[in-house]
This record gives sequence, structure tokens and C-alpha cells, in this order.
Amino acid sequence: MAKSPIISCEFFPPKTEKGVNTFLQVATELAELQPAFYSVTFGAGGSTQHNTLDAVIAIQQRAATTGIDAAPHLSCVGSSRQGIRQILQTFIDNDISRLVALRGDLPSGMRDPGEFRYANELVEFIRAETGDHFTIEVAAYPEVHPQAPNANIDFDNFVRKVDAGADSAITQYFYNIDAYLYFVDRCEQAELDIPIIPGIMPINNYSQLARFSAGCGAEIPRWLSKRLEAFHDDTASLQAFTTDFLTDFTQQLLDLDVPGLHFYTMNKTQPVLTVCERLGLLTP
Repeated sequence: MAKSPIISCEFFPPKTEKGVNTFLQVATELAELQPAFYSVTFGAGGSTQHNTLDAVIAIQQRAATTGIDAAPHLSCVGSSRQGIRQILQTFIDNDISRLVALRGDLPSGMRDPGEFRYANELVEFIRAETGDHFTIEVAAYPEVHPQAPNANIDFDNFVRKVDAGADSAITQYFYNIDAYLYFVDRCEQAELDIPIIPGIMPINNYSQLARFSAGCGAEIPRWLSKRLEAFHDDTASLQAFTTDFLTDFTQQLLDLDVPGLHFYTMNKTQPVLTVCERLGLLTP
């Protein structure tokens, strides 16, 4: 019998009191999945730093009861070593022992990349400063990072992050399983012995997904794009179709014995809970 995959969920930090209440409610409901951790995103140049910290502290304070750890995103572009050092200490002071280390994007108008240029430099710095205190997740791009000159250079960049001390990788979301398989195969050929966890993005709004995908380099297969376009304003039919699609897609990943499933929740419970219930991933 195949080993059950490790489940994790990603949130963006709430900005309003209503958003905080929604965030906490969604986090409570998704606890049915018994995820290993909840990650919380970190805005360009640290633009949501305080919101992210508040959110992860709220998660971590519940960890003793829920068993779900917090994993803040930490982006380094536009940051100084001292600034990152202070953030790491804040995480340690709040019993946070897992994080997602990213290069990140410079905020609009900011030209100085700071003291870090690439994510591997951040991973190396975290290891030098804190040893093995943190479990470090990094990003992987099965369909190639949109700013990479080519696929080989992009993969070389990934190798450097692993060599710097990454424990695991979470992929950008994708809808082409062959791209994931090819990427995992390249990792095996390069003898990179870390889990490559597929990132899964629910489809709640096609126009929003199209914008995200254009920016991050995630391909929406033509057949899927055309089907989604055809629903227009029929939200109910769109949700029914995308839930069926996501169920089949996730089942294909489970059939490959993937080491984990990372859901980009967009601070919503659906369709993640429905999909996982259909696949028998909810523990009574």
C-alpha cells in the first residue's frame, strides 16, 4: 500500500480584521486534512512582513493543539543580512522551525537588490546563521522560471539551492504532469535526494488564474483554457467542472506516489476539502 503523502497548505497574509477572521476560520476547517504545516506568503521586498509574522505566530500558537506547524515564506531580494538575521531570530523566538526560502521579486520602483541576489545565497546564509534549526523548503519550477534564460540554467539554479542546504522543494503549480515527471527525473539523474512536492492550484476564477499563470510561467493547457473560457459567468458549472478536474488531476499525482501535496488555498476551503474528501485524504 502506498504511503500517504504529506499535505501542506499555503495562505496569503490577511490585511484587515475581517481577513484575519476568515484566515483563522479557513485554517481551522482545513485542519481536517491534518497537514504537516501551513505556509504563509511574504510580499515583494518584505512588503507584507508584519502581516506574515502575525499570521504565522497565530498558527504556531495553535500548533501544540493542532499539530500543524507554521512555515513563513522568507524572500531575500531587497534585504540586508542584518535584516534577515533579525527575522530569523524572531522566528526562533516564536518556536518556528520551518520556512520557505525564496529569492522573491523586487517591488515596483526598487532597483537595489540588497545583499542577496539569489535564493541559494539565502539558504546558505540561514544554514550559516542557524545550523539545522530550520527545515528549509525551496521553490522548484517544472515548467521553468519565467525569468530564467533557459531550462538548463534554471535547473542549475535549483541544484545550487539544494546544495546550499534545502531539505525539500515545493513546485510552482502546474497542470501538465509530464513537466513534473521530467523535472523529478532530472533531479534523480543529478542525484538530488530531496522530496519534490507538487504544488496544486484550485481554479476558482479563470481570469485571475490566467493572470497568475502569465506572470509565473505556469502553462494552462489549451484544452483546459478553452473549457474554462466557455463557462463565462456560469460560476456553478465552472466550480463543478474544476472540482472534478482537480480531483482527477490529484489522483494522477497520488498514483505516482508523490511525497506530498501542497495546496495553494487562496485562503479558501473549497475545492480543496471536497477534492481531498473524494480521494479519501480526510482522516475521521
